[in-house]
Amino acid sequence: MLQMKLCGDLVLREKCEPITEITPEILDIMDEMQKMMHDQNGVGLAAPQVGLLKRFLVMMEPDSGKVFKMINPKILSHSDETCVMEEGCLSVLGHDNLPVFANVTRPKSVEVEWNDENGDLMRAEMSGLPARIVQHETDHLDGILFIDYLSPVRREMVMRKVRKRK
Repeated sequence: MLQMKLCGDLVLREKCEPITEITPEILDIMDEMQKMMHDQNGVGLAAPQVGLLKRFLVMMEPDSGKVFKMINPKILSHSDETCVMEEGCLSVLGHDNLPVFANVTRPKSVEVEWNDENGDLMRAEMSGLPARIVQHETDHLDGILFIDYLSPVRREMVMRKVRKRK
């Protein structure tokens, strides 16, 4: 059974290793991550959030409900145009055990490449919320949290809510 890692756990700050072989174990873990994501009303979950330093994630396109299981995802390019949207994270919880949210500026669209569960190379242009989600989740694979994009004052406000949980 996988366990969610929370803000302060050092595994969330590590850079993940690429997957060299898609094993049944990895596919089982991705299935379990998808279930965790749905159970917690999330739209994405990356391997380090469950303590694994491997480059894979699951994410859902909120409008269609389509789930992407991405192995070794790579953002190839991003738009110059940015947008501000509220972000939260299943690993950054407040005293009420719910994600803490803050506005984050990111590119409006991205082109992303990954291997699917069968090892097939996939590529997609994503914009809006799916672009936001894939950027957030691929950041996790590099040890980056959404709070790293906040001003020091805003980050401290978020961290105060996180510390109240403890």
